[in-house]
Amino acid sequence: MTPGPRGANAAADRSPDASVTQLNSPRDHLTPTASRAVSSGHPSARAQSSSVPVPLFGGMPLGEIAERSGLKRIDVVAWRDFDDPEAGGSELHAHRVIAAWSAAGLDVSMTTSSVPGGRRVVRRDGYRVIRRAGRYAVFPRSILSGAVGRIGTGDGVVEIWNGMPFFSPLWSRSPQITFLHHVHAEMWKMVLPRGLAELGHVLEHRVAPPFYRRSRIVTLSHSSKAEIVERLHLPPGRITVTPPGVEPRFSPGGERTETPLVVAVGRLVPVKRFHLLVEALVRLRAHHPGLRAVIAGEGYERPALAALIQAHGAASWISLPGFVDDDALVHLYRSAWVVASSSLREGWGMTVTEAGACGTPSVATRIGGHEDAVDDGRSGILVDGTDAMVAALDNVLRDEVLRRRLGLGALEHAGRLTWDATARGTLAALGSEALARQNA
Repeated sequence: MTPGPRGANAAADRSPDASVTQLNSPRDHLTPTASRAVSSGHPSARAQSSSVPVPLFGGMPLGEIAERSGLKRIDVVAWRDFDDPEAGGSELHAHRVIAAWSAAGLDVSMTTSSVPGGRRVVRRDGYRVIRRAGRYAVFPRSILSGAVGRIGTGDGVVEIWNGMPFFSPLWSRSPQITFLHHVHAEMWKMVLPRGLAELGHVLEHRVAPPFYRRSRIVTLSHSSKAEIVERLHLPPGRITVTPPGVEPRFSPGGERTETPLVVAVGRLVPVKRFHLLVEALVRLRAHHPGLRAVIAGEGYERPALAALIQAHGAASWISLPGFVDDDALVHLYRSAWVVASSSLREGWGMTVTEAGACGTPSVATRIGGHEDAVDDGRSGILVDGTDAMVAALDNVLRDEVLRRRLGLGALEHAGRLTWDATARGTLAALGSEALARQNA
């Protein structure tokens, strides 16, 4: 999961370690693709269906889950902090989850990398953030801290595996779970030189997975789970699916623009492939002369995107406003006729459900994460390739009945997602590991 407003600007058996409550993803919420896989015996079917676990904590509130499982003090290790200039959906997810845990009375500390100009220790919404080292030094420093017992000795450990692992199963002395939103795969080649990219790929796909085979993995979507099973060969019975929530501020209201408006939101980085969206928009405008587009977000690819837009003579109608605040983001979603995503990798696709909560449909690439964030044909349209994206956007912009139907479907789909359910589902995963440790 790499999107989100910040960046723009469960088991087959009944053993305690597999009985994790998936509180907001019943089977009837699967995309048509996932539903067919479960019912047809497709190779991914076992991975899909095993995500619907036997309830262990039911609908218990956070405090009761913590009390029953003996959780009081939790250590979290993560690459980036919510205050980091490059923070995205993963950081928003971590913040919302552990802030909710803290509000329920848990003592949560997060170890992460330093933030330029930021303090070494901060307290945010009830939890403590300790910034121990630089962007890459945080990994060996955290592993060493775990090995000598400075972290990982409380009642639970949460590792956020965002490309580079912390290998917490090796040093954690406590019940441990890992948040793994998606496999990075091709992303290594997009952001690193060839040698380092190959090293990162080998580390993610071959070196790290054996150490996590007995860990409880928590991911955001059924499609991401299937990919984790397929690519990293982690056992499906140890992977729990708990979707992210949607901020309450994203809601219907306001008015759509008089002329077609396509909006895209995300960090301006290679994996988002905004250059492909620009190409699609340029082709689309030949059929919609009044078309305007906004690509909101910051990132190091902004100069290249600006140059591409300029080369197409599209600077007058495709804008790059950079970071937009919360109010402006809500206004963008409410004004848009459709939201588009050309991303190659997502754990979920949070901008899609944020827009959906505003009643705005989406056209997005058919990738893991999007296959759950978009109810294909009901809340939006999934596409394969630039030609299909142009055709789908054209259909949505031309057909008001289709646009309204998809918008209502998007509103219904997003309405099922709450951060309270996400926080309870993730704590239930950690609680099940704590109970398993106690029983053992």
